Amino acid sequence: MTPASRLHWLFLANATVLITHQIDAAFWHEWELFRIPGGNQVNLLLNIPIIALVLYAHSRVVADVHTGMFFYKLLAALGFLTCAIHAGFMLAGHAAFVQPVSIGLLVATFVLSASQLWALRGKAVVSVPLQS
Repeated sequence: MTPASRLHWLFLANATVLITHQIDAAFWHEWELFRIPGGNQVNLLLNIPIIALVLYAHSRVVADVHTGMFFYKLLAALGFLTCAIHAGFMLAGHAAFVQPVSIGLLVATFVLSASQLWALRGKAVVSVPLQS
């Protein structure tokens, strides 16, 4: 696996886990944790630009890893932010996101975000299209 294809796959895995977490967030009524007025309806509307950004970022990384590097790092940062926010909720005693798969998604997000950044260390990123 080339360094560029490894970056592509790490990005795709993390994006998939983060989007799946957003599906899980609907189950847990995440809008209540964030005290978003308008409930699920506003939460759904807020997720449109977030998911669009993740999908757009994926297209930028796949088109050219080097020029998509900002988006690559942005997704890792989004993953760490997601984990930090939910760790705060758990430490505050909220009972949301406590099922095994919910926790697994958050752990996977942390591991994949760290792996994304770790994959960058000491490597020159070469622009190579994703190959199967």
